[in-house]
Amino acid sequence: MEEHNIVLDGDIIVGNHSDVRYGLIADSAILGERVEVSGDINARSDIRIDIWSHIGGTVKTKENAYIGEFVSIDGKLVVKGDLDIGNNVKISDGFEAKGWIVVRNPVPVIAYLFLYLTELLRMGKDEEVEKALSEMFDEEVETIGTAAMIIPNGSKISIDSIRVPSNAVIGSDCRLVGNIRATSLDLANGTTLYGSIRTMNTVNLGENNTIHGNIVSRGNVHINKGTHVLGEINANSIRIHESARVDGVMRASGGIVFEREEEDVLNEKELMTLDI
Repeated sequence: MEEHNIVLDGDIIVGNHSDVRYGLIADSAILGERVEVSGDINARSDIRIDIWSHIGGTVKTKENAYIGEFVSIDGKLVVKGDLDIGNNVKISDGFEAKGWIVVRNPVPVIAYLFLYLTELLRMGKDEEVEKALSEMFDEEVETIGTAAMIIPNGSKISIDSIRVPSNAVIGSDCRLVGNIRATSLDLANGTTLYGSIRTMNTVNLGENNTIHGNIVSRGNVHINKGTHVLGEINANSIRIHESARVDGVMRASGGIVFEREEEDVLNEKELMTLDI
């Protein structure tokens, strides 16, 4: 996170009814229905914005853009590829598109798939129907990048807080600003958080993280080696590695357990052959 933008090396998917008080910079951006984005959106690949969403800045993409009905953009829309846009879209500063421009009311995806499969069955192309279904439900098909950021429905992200109505999973080497509020939290390695953590359930912190705030949880807290918490920890139980550091007080009604590194123990035969 920067001062005004969320910057990603991969893709971003924002769930319905979410409020993001930042701009977005990513490979591709997919926004659900009634999403609020306060800043600009810059994408190196496609941008998809669903109906009734509001963008508080400029939208730019180096490829194609798909804009749903009743979307409002306070800035300018710049598209290097094709533009597929619905009716009643408001763009304050106009738009540029170097490819094809199609204005229409897109058919919902489910309805389109139903009509497509119905027509194939009517034509007697059973093999093509099976192939289409297998491709749609093939678990090995990768639809988004591995470094994608997925914001659940109804989330709110601002400079003050990161509120998620479900579990929060954060990858490695991130820089986050704001107090995290979630059902539970899984944090990978090497991430810096400028804020506190508050959850209903468990908190799992990986290695070499830095938390500039307190941790409060009704569940269990697990802190791996090299992680530094600059505040206090209040939880049901705490499990902490001996190399981790907590500057504040640790309180846990269920007890505190310190983990130690496993040491290599020599057996009797190895002791006899040990050359000192």
